[in-house]
Amino acid sequence: MPQNHLTILTGASRGMGLAMAQQLLKSGNTLICIARSANPDLALEAKAAGVTLEQWQQDLSQGEQAAHQLQAWLNAQGPQAFASATLINNAGVIPRIAPLSASDAADLANALRVGLEAPMLLTAAFLAATESWTVPRKVLNISSGLGRRAMASQAAYCAAKAGMDHFTRCVALDEAIKPHGAKVCSLAPGVIDTDMQVQLRGADPAAFPDRQNFANLKTGGQLTSPADAATRVLAWLERADFGTNPVADVRDA
Repeated sequence: MPQNHLTILTGASRGMGLAMAQQLLKSGNTLICIARSANPDLALEAKAAGVTLEQWQQDLSQGEQAAHQLQAWLNAQGPQAFASATLINNAGVIPRIAPLSASDAADLANALRVGLEAPMLLTAAFLAATESWTVPRKVLNISSGLGRRAMASQAAYCAAKAGMDHFTRCVALDEAIKPHGAKVCSLAPGVIDTDMQVQLRGADPAAFPDRQNFANLKTGGQLTSPADAATRVLAWLERADFGTNPVADVRDA
């Protein structure tokens, strides 16, 4: 029986995604990172740790390409290649912060493609290619509290995350009736000190009524570091009850 555990991770070039990738560089792991750009430091860390790492440079606004590549790669590995297989859909973007009436069509389309369409396509490809695998399989979708509560000037991001939550609920129902169904969860990781938070704090107050709330999170020391957030998310992934609740928050008990 193979002892190698496969993880496929999107958005691994920076922020919490990079922190998760770094923490997954442990003996016995194989890591596939999908992002627009490769991270040379991550490659060096993987080499030093003796871990198999592939970095696929793929713009996730072209989700079909990424999904086809993933499905073909998994089909080539076969059902006996790994002791477990996990997909983490972490990538997401915030379009220009503005009311929907003042938003750019291409910007909105990009946010929805990266934040919702790509995770759905990659999940479909992952589940299809590993359908016959009898090893444990998991899909972890990185959601947000904004998928569960509305915010002005955030329609595209909120919609993408709400869609992610709901498609995860649907997939959980699909997989529950299969003999070796995957466990799936859409997890909100808490508020994290990333470039996305910088973007929110730097928005025009006239266009973004909640700007001061995000500034207060920073000055009040309420933001989690990317490394700490990654640790909590990966710990959730290892929980014995992972997937029991298909939509969860890392701050839940």
